[in-house]
Amino acid sequence: MAVTLQIVGGAFLIGLAVAVGFTRSRARARHRVAGRSELLRTSAGTLEYAVVGEGPRVLVVHGAPGGFDQALDMVGPLAGSGFQLVAPSRFGYLRSQPQALTVTPEMQADAYIELFDHLAIDSAAVVAISAGAWSALEFASRHPSRCRALVLVVPADHLPPGVSVHGGRFTDWMLRSDFLAWLALRVMALSPASRLTEMMLGTPASVIREAHPAERSRVGEILEHLLPLSDRRAGMRDDIRVAADRREPAFDTIGCPVLTISAEDDRFGTANRARAIAGAVRDGRVVVYPTGGHALVGRLSSVLEEGRAFLAQHG
Repeated sequence: MAVTLQIVGGAFLIGLAVAVGFTRSRARARHRVAGRSELLRTSAGTLEYAVVGEGPRVLVVHGAPGGFDQALDMVGPLAGSGFQLVAPSRFGYLRSQPQALTVTPEMQADAYIELFDHLAIDSAAVVAISAGAWSALEFASRHPSRCRALVLVVPADHLPPGVSVHGGRFTDWMLRSDFLAWLALRVMALSPASRLTEMMLGTPASVIREAHPAERSRVGEILEHLLPLSDRRAGMRDDIRVAADRREPAFDTIGCPVLTISAEDDRFGTANRARAIAGAVRDGRVVVYPTGGHALVGRLSSVLEEGRAFLAQHG
């Protein structure tokens, strides 16, 4: 009986510790983004955005699963290099809520125009990350006079025919529950060079394992900042749907200079996508690193310098 009580008591304490850890982590995640953004009512719904830095304006569009915070995590250092970053949360992410049940890249691109008008931005360069490339390309195509230059970092490709979601059942499982997502991400954060992390971040485990400790810490931060997924779930589901829809923007109407950046070993196949986009537009240039994966491990400083130089020239 005593042994049984010890087991039950131990299980209770473990469960309590897990519950407290989850609750604190979720509160910390929401506190991290609180008070850093504004809301704009657009014709398509409520658009959240943050503005940091001073200088020529640059629209920064996040990937999936993200929000304005992910965009600033990735390219925030540009704000210290003489640029003002305008970072919206795409519809379905954090506090950006669309009116329509179905969000399209075209709808999102038109919302950027309303944000530009609200902030009195005549035209600006655009930096887009991963799934943010879809609406950024539509923005450059539909509103060429408002887009001065376009930088696409690991631009998301469409899914292969017959595939509905990168990560399959694992990703679908994580989308169902903040608690389940938290458990999985905690495991990945504790072991950033695991196969689980490789699947989630599209980056070879060997690249993460051999990276500088500061880069491994950044990978852990990327994972931590995905929480809570419930605040990003609607946007992720829209991105999955768009990924399965193989419609392309009108590349021939994109007249601004375009820089695409990727890594050859990106498990999500963005290297070929980067080459294809650069070849399809009028004025395209591509940079593909041999390693780094979708998280561009060990390459971020070089990516930022490439982007800074490109924006200084064209933005």
